[in-house]
Amino acid sequence: MYNEAENVQPLVHAIREHAPHAAILLIDDNSPDGTGAIADELARALPNIAVVHRPGKQGLGSAIVHAMKYAVQHDYDYYLNLDADFSHPPRFIPALLAGMQDHDVMIGSRYVPGGGVEGEFGLRRKLMSRGINGLARVFLGLDTQDNSGSFRCYRVSKLAQLDLDHVRSRGYSFMEEILFLCKQVGCRMGETPILFEDRRAGRSKLNKVEALRSVAIIVQLGLARLAGARP
Repeated sequence: MYNEAENVQPLVHAIREHAPHAAILLIDDNSPDGTGAIADELARALPNIAVVHRPGKQGLGSAIVHAMKYAVQHDYDYYLNLDADFSHPPRFIPALLAGMQDHDVMIGSRYVPGGGVEGEFGLRRKLMSRGINGLARVFLGLDTQDNSGSFRCYRVSKLAQLDLDHVRSRGYSFMEEILFLCKQVGCRMGETPILFEDRRAGRSKLNKVEALRSVAIIVQLGLARLAGARP
């Protein structure tokens, strides 16, 4: 989380509504708006919530790696990731969990029948999303349709087979890279439709520089794959 003070408390309650038995890990990158303090209050008031405070903004990918390692170290069955801004509505969590009966990775997908985007989603973002997803399918050999979204559930025993310390991405290309690595260890991947919604409060962190960096990493990984290099 980074500057999600208005979203974190209602999000935690919404997660508990749809996944009442889930443990919740909140990772705050030293948000100047007080997000971390609110997270600490939630952890004191509610059971089974852990908070990690990092010294600064280190990127989405590094936060998810931290959480995946936490899930492996604490021997959880599943690790489910969603953004802290309500763009990934918690009401879709049960469908993700149901799909784990016969998959190792379940993706909350905008691009399968029944999925989509609600609210304002500008042409530039649409083109960027579609373009990066197309690149991932071509360069990384992925069969899934929504490779750039972060609303996903993973089988932790499969994550334990990955060398998370050598993941290249620290930003948004992490989403494609981790699917590529999961495919290398034989993960069965599925998708369930979701509706991606506008964030309820705050501002998006996506920017042009990060998008270009993501494209570069996907191309690098793809060229290494085509050359026969091991990931």
